[in-house]
Amino acid sequence: MNFDNRVRGSFELFGTTVYITDTIINTWILMGVLACIAILVRIALGKFTAVPTTHRQNLIEAVIQMFDNFVKSTMGEQNRRYGNWFFGVMVFILGSNLMGLFNLRPPTADVSTTLALAITSFLIIQISGIVKQPKAYVSNYFKPFAIFLPMNLISEIVVPVSLTFRLFSNILAGMIVVGLIYYLLPIFLTIGIPAFLHIYFDVFAGAMQAFIFTMLSMTFTKNKVVLD
Repeated sequence: MNFDNRVRGSFELFGTTVYITDTIINTWILMGVLACIAILVRIALGKFTAVPTTHRQNLIEAVIQMFDNFVKSTMGEQNRRYGNWFFGVMVFILGSNLMGLFNLRPPTADVSTTLALAITSFLIIQISGIVKQPKAYVSNYFKPFAIFLPMNLISEIVVPVSLTFRLFSNILAGMIVVGLIYYLLPIFLTIGIPAFLHIYFDVFAGAMQAFIFTMLSMTFTKNKVVLD
């Protein structure tokens, strides 16, 4: 597994050189795979019926229902509309984290990817609070007293920073550990032993980090739309 985010090519865009790195290529691959899976699932399901008549529809509805219940338990019944977005975020992060299984550099091992995800979540959090309760949103920055405004602003800025580096550092650390094992072990031992590390860092830790990022984003959003 390569530690470096290698540059595979470049092109000029409005006078600026844009570099095509492993992160960009793997992100495109992931988006293509997810799009193909979505299309194939839709084709396989055929026509939806009010009462499921196939095992495929039962399985898809069970997955959607499980995540819908997760959204309701985390954000409340009135905020179920956020479920579609956060489901997409969770699937993208999970897919990125699992790319290490195929000896590809996970896009989430690049701070630019996790920063983009964190900023998007941060904007959703802030915009949701402004739209839902504009007066309460503004006044909340002055609680318990106006003198706490700077501290409250700093606490908001910390949110995307925390989301960014929590996901990035965990995925990068796992990638480095697995990579070092490959380098240190003799070739005949690299077939079996690293597999257990892949199961932990790519599958278990990868799924856990996708869940944590999504849950924290949902919790922060709920706190903004349900202000005192």
